[in-house]
Amino acid sequence: MQAQTLKELLESRIPECEFIVKGDDGRHFEVVAIGEVFASLPSPVKKQQLVFSALSEEFATDKLHAMALKTYTPEQWAKVKDLQAF
Repeated sequence: MQAQTLKELLESRIPECEFIVKGDDGRHFEVVAIGEVFASLPSPVKKQQLVFSALSEEFATDKLHAMALKTYTPEQWAKVKDLQAF
């Protein structure tokens, strides 16, 4: 799977979020998820579960092997985006 394909897949399954996806080997990715939906989730684990659950089929079929994930609300992202090495 290519990074652009993963980005499109995530955006179709979680349309209220924006995604930045990097990864060159087709199985390991770095993802930044930005969406207001994260403001209502009570913990970092719940935020990650939302994104990982959208990809359960891809992980189960080994189309996706590993994904580093960071989640932000739009307000949080505005504060940190210039500090990211992304």
